[in-house]
Amino acid sequence: MQLGALIFPTEYSITPGELAQAMEERGLEALVFPEHTHIPASRRSPYPSGGELPKEYSHTLDPFVACTAAATVTTRLRVGTGIALVVERDPILLAKEVASVDLISGGRFDFGIGAGWNREEMSNHGTDPRTRFALMEERVEAMRAIWTSEEASYKGRFVNFERIWSWPKPVQSPHPPILLGGAGTTVVQRAARYADVWMPISRTTPRQILETAPQLARECAERGRPMLPIYLYGAPLDAEKLKAFAQTPLERLYFWLPSADADTILPLLDRIAGYRSLFGG
Repeated sequence: MQLGALIFPTEYSITPGELAQAMEERGLEALVFPEHTHIPASRRSPYPSGGELPKEYSHTLDPFVACTAAATVTTRLRVGTGIALVVERDPILLAKEVASVDLISGGRFDFGIGAGWNREEMSNHGTDPRTRFALMEERVEAMRAIWTSEEASYKGRFVNFERIWSWPKPVQSPHPPILLGGAGTTVVQRAARYADVWMPISRTTPRQILETAPQLARECAERGRPMLPIYLYGAPLDAEKLKAFAQTPLERLYFWLPSADADTILPLLDRIAGYRSLFGG
C-alpha cells in the first residue's frame, strides 16, 4: 500500500516545497493538490460534505504551480492534481501544463481529474453544468492526442482544432496516469473508458469499494483493458477505520491534511508514516 497526502495549499499553510520535502524524508509516496479557480460569492451550490464551505477552498494556490514547487525539491515523491477541474480549463493549455510538470518532475506527475460540483464556478468559465461530463471526456481525449502525436488534430462536439504542434511531450509514456475522481456506477464506467486509475472520494466506505471493484473489473474487461488500480482520495487519519480499508484492493491512500502550518502538519506526517504497520509495511 502506498501512502500519500492531499492538501489545499494556501498563503497561510505549509508551503508545497516544505511539505513535499517532509513527505519524502518520511518515505511517503505521493502528494496531490486540489483545485478551485475561485468560489462564487453566491454560494448557491451546497458544499457536498455539508455545512459551511471551508476557508481554504477560496484561498488555494494553482495546483500546477504547487506541483512544480513540490517537484523541484524532491527526487522520488510523486506529485499531482487531486483534482484538476478539466471542465474549467482550455485543453490545449492544460495539455502543455501537464506535460511541462511531468518534464520538470522527471516523470513523477499524476493527473487527477474531475468535473467538479460547484455549478456557478463552472458557469463562470462558460461551461454548462449539464454537459460537463461529456465535455471532460472530450477534453481528455483531445489532450491525449496532443501528448502522443507530433501533429495533433481533434474534432468533437465541444473541442475542435486542426493540425497543431505542441511541446514538450510528457516524460511518462504514453502520458501521465489519469486518475479519475468520484464515486458511483457512472464514474466507474467513465474510468474504464478513459482513465488509468479510479479514485473514489473520502465518503466511500470499504464495503462500497469491495462491492464496486468487480463492476470496475467487468467494465475494463469489456473494453479489453486490465483492471485499473484504485486509490482512495481522503483516507481517514484513524487506525481503526484504516484496518477495514486494508482488506480492500486499494493500492494508494491519500490522507487529507488541514491547510495549516508546519507545526501542525509535520506530526500528522509522522502519524501517517506510522500507519505502514497496518498494511504489512
